Amino acid sequence: MKTVDQLMRKSISLYGDELCFGWRECFGAEEEVQPDGKVFKKIIQGDYKWMSYCEFDRRIDLVGKGLMSLGVRPRQNVCILAETRMEWMLSAQACLRINIPVVTLYATLGEEGIIHGINETEITHLITSQELLPKVIKLLPQLPSVTHVIYMESKLEKEKPVFPSGVHFIVFSQLETLGEKADQELRGETPSPDDTAIIMYTSGSTGTPKGVMITQSNIVATARGFQTIMPSVSSIECFGDLRGDPGHAYIAYLPLAHIFELCSEIVALSLGLRIGFASPLTLTDKSTGVKAGAKGDATLLKPTAMASVPLILDRIRKSVSEVARSKGEFAHMFFKHAVSYKMFWQKLGYDTPILNAMVFSKMRALVGGRIKVMATGSAPLPADTHAFIKAILCCDVVQGYGLTETTAAACGTELTDTRLGCVGAPLTGTVLRLVDWPEGGYFSTDRPNPRGEIVVGGATVSKGYYKNEQLTRECFKVEDGTRWFYTGDVAEVFPDGTVKVIDRKKDLVKLQFGEYISLGKIEALLKSCPLVENVCVYGSSMHTYLIALVAPNEKYLEQLASTLNKENLSFEEMCEDPEIVNAAKREIHEHSKKCQLHKMEIPTKVKLCSESWQPDTGLVTAGFKIRRKQITNYYQKHIDEMYSKST
Repeated sequence: MKTVDQLMRKSISLYGDELCFGWRECFGAEEEVQPDGKVFKKIIQGDYKWMSYCEFDRRIDLVGKGLMSLGVRPRQNVCILAETRMEWMLSAQACLRINIPVVTLYATLGEEGIIHGINETEITHLITSQELLPKVIKLLPQLPSVTHVIYMESKLEKEKPVFPSGVHFIVFSQLETLGEKADQELRGETPSPDDTAIIMYTSGSTGTPKGVMITQSNIVATARGFQTIMPSVSSIECFGDLRGDPGHAYIAYLPLAHIFELCSEIVALSLGLRIGFASPLTLTDKSTGVKAGAKGDATLLKPTAMASVPLILDRIRKSVSEVARSKGEFAHMFFKHAVSYKMFWQKLGYDTPILNAMVFSKMRALVGGRIKVMATGSAPLPADTHAFIKAILCCDVVQGYGLTETTAAACGTELTDTRLGCVGAPLTGTVLRLVDWPEGGYFSTDRPNPRGEIVVGGATVSKGYYKNEQLTRECFKVEDGTRWFYTGDVAEVFPDGTVKVIDRKKDLVKLQFGEYISLGKIEALLKSCPLVENVCVYGSSMHTYLIALVAPNEKYLEQLASTLNKENLSFEEMCEDPEIVNAAKREIHEHSKKCQLHKMEIPTKVKLCSESWQPDTGLVTAGFKIRRKQITNYYQKHIDEMYSKST
């Protein structure tokens, strides 16, 4: 297989009558007032409806012809700005089949990023959702190239916005009708392996979003690499063979505009799995968008495979621990002992079936009760979170390493690898080498394990950045016939060829006494503290200590305030109260010591941030990675105050 279309046609020929895509029909929403006065929108949904691989194939052709009847031609960029849903993947596959590059933008991307991505790629046809129409219509005066907006309907949006003149608005369901009526002479172009398939705009932790040009062959190479670590009958007897087994299902809820989710779904399709689409708002029975007594997406779908990101897994861990703590001291201690006991035996390669049935079955039921393998990527997964999730969900946790520039693929762990904190060996089709970084003290000659900047080469390395030749030349190099990408991440390589990411060049800061401190490493460990929802650690080379800007977990902060008899304060008041701040600082210090951070790595001062760190604020990326420069600029006044006061 050399192109995505070839890969999809192969799957369709193998699994034609099997179920392919599933989605829940939405009937509307109700507003529900919570005891604390907050109002949540509860979404009313039906059971999953399904289409087969053959039906998927037919609809791909119709959507493609529908787009061409609206004036789209091969090699002309089309943008998808929408949440993860069946129509997203259907649109993308229709474009890729007839050689139309797909520009992807996060639904949560800020206005400046959306304007930049659409204008830079000169988009004429924009595919979006009805929920995002108000934002799109607001931005249209700044999007001069857009002539057509195709929107996916939603029963949650009762009022249709006023459509401005000069731009054609088309309902997505009409595309297939247009395709059926289209001129039979309208034909796309068969893509070649080197043709651009995706221009993926990374939300970027620094600066303006960059468009990464990913080829058809890049995606196929990633699918091939991912398949090599998927379980089969020969390797994991207890799992069974994934290929074409109707009992297996993948739950899709992460942003498809992220390369990790896009490639995960393409791998699932190539294996003949069912893909059930879900939403973070309705994922579990306890999700904020699910009515009391109604079933979440995972409960209905009962997936056996799912992808996640460390931030979500950290939240699951904190939530489960919080529930155990709320049931009293004995229940909390028993739960901690059960988890520790299971972790001990799992490290030796054994399981605890009695504990699974008595204790962990209820937690497993949160994600449907049948999860066999959980894949995680996009950021380092703390070792303790890795072990905790593997224990309570009774599943294998596969950790991978990759970047948008390497089409999500670089390394991946084997299911039989019981170590924690490791990202596995290079995947099939990729090669990896280390480059010395003298400033950070990392060398490929280090003993016992070589260390250095990760440089990834091979078939998954993308073309470069769209309309940015200078940055492409800086980050991509062709040496000895191999295309390499310089990642900026630092790793050590073990004797068996597996890799552990230990640092990042951009996250290194030098304090006044000359010590180099890895901010990223500290942040990854602090995120496992129950109090910390997200954190940005800052260090000034003019001072001898670090400070931490913390977005606190609201529930945990309320519990902390109640121990100080300050239950009646608002969230903003709690974040400013000196006693609560000092108590929070003590919690973070104790947690830092448990994580075995050195004294100079423990933040001396803490600022609790009441502002919401959401992607639309520009403080974090769409994947909730911190944007260090934007956060430090936003809180510069507070940073200056913390450094001006004596410790």
